[in-house]
Amino acid sequence: MTITTEHFASFDGTRLAVHTEGEGRPVLLLHGLFSSAQMNWIKWGHGARLAAAGFKAIMLDFRVHGQSQAPREARAYPPGVLVRDAVALAEHLGLEPGGFDLVGFSLGARTAIHAVGYGILEPRRLAICGMGVAGLSDWERRADHFKRVIDEFDTIKPGDPTYTARTFLKSQGVDRVAARLLLDAMDDFDLARLAAITMPTAVICGDEDQDNGSAEELAAQLPDARYIEVPGTHLNSVTKPDLGEALARFLAA
Repeated sequence: MTITTEHFASFDGTRLAVHTEGEGRPVLLLHGLFSSAQMNWIKWGHGARLAAAGFKAIMLDFRVHGQSQAPREARAYPPGVLVRDAVALAEHLGLEPGGFDLVGFSLGARTAIHAVGYGILEPRRLAICGMGVAGLSDWERRADHFKRVIDEFDTIKPGDPTYTARTFLKSQGVDRVAARLLLDAMDDFDLARLAAITMPTAVICGDEDQDNGSAEELAAQLPDARYIEVPGTHLNSVTKPDLGEALARFLAA
């Protein structure tokens, strides 16, 4: 199917790219850190799988990622900036509460949980991918890992625990100055707010993915959630068709 790309102005005027595939009920898809809509949703066919199942896959590039702008001024990264970008997209598209589904992978999952847990976005169904409890409540530790990748980028060698993340960051051409500012704009999530996420939710995670803690534990703490296991680690589960197939089945139910 044809993929269309447009840019729109977010809440502060930053130009963000959004890619659309298919027709039908809208599904907003939010990608992972240092990644993009292309890398998480388009390249591996997940957008196409959703389109074939009768959905309109709407795939945002967060600021600093993909084809979106990467401002280098600290004022472009207020607290909750990525939630505000997702809300700006929903407003740009005129999406009504309950009139769309929401999917997030890793950083996108954190963003979706923050948006829904605090009542900022109200999707019909929610899919959280590659995320566990620790990834929500212990963000500072996770952020420190990525800050080290940025701060020591030129000295990290093979064998270092951060080398894989460094290689991925380099391959995606992410602006490291802007990425460092973005990491400081994120906060831990108050797990008590999970009780406010009452819509049907799928917590989908690779069977070898423990990067963000236990996805099964996260599903158990949500009021109406199911845990769905797919093959893979945190980095490669998104490259396998099983993820897109699980999303399509859940959203179509």
